[in-house]
Amino acid sequence: MKPYPRQAGRKRWRWIAGALLALTLLPVLYLWWLLLSPGGYSLPAGFELAPATGEQQVFVYGTLRNALVRRLVLGRPVATEEAFLPDYRKQGLDIEPQPGAGVHGEVLTLEPPGLRRLDRYERLGIRYERVQATLGDGRQVWVYRRLPQWQPAA
Repeated sequence: MKPYPRQAGRKRWRWIAGALLALTLLPVLYLWWLLLSPGGYSLPAGFELAPATGEQQVFVYGTLRNALVRRLVLGRPVATEEAFLPDYRKQGLDIEPQPGAGVHGEVLTLEPPGLRRLDRYERLGIRYERVQATLGDGRQVWVYRRLPQWQPAA
């Protein structure tokens, strides 16, 4: 028995609504898994850093300069200040030493839980390492640098 034309139209709209819902939920679930879930990331063995205590300053030069991305990653808005990292140049998703060059970015001031969230976002030990660097004004900050296996082929 054929469905009435009205029923066929409803089925089509239900399918479209379901597809739109799935397309909306998939990115949200992916971001949850990537940024917040307990199962999405664990620090690789042998890559432990000394536990951070007190406020930590982190120089960011890429996607974390975007306030919306910072809010998603850190779970709250975080103020930044403009900063300059001398003797480095931006190369794609990384920075590399280059005397006389410099990278403009921003500095975030975070407590240890915020730093752990950044480590998770940057996939510390998998894609990036966190190293100390000196800004143009002399402050010591953390900066994320790509690990060699993630460097583009020369």
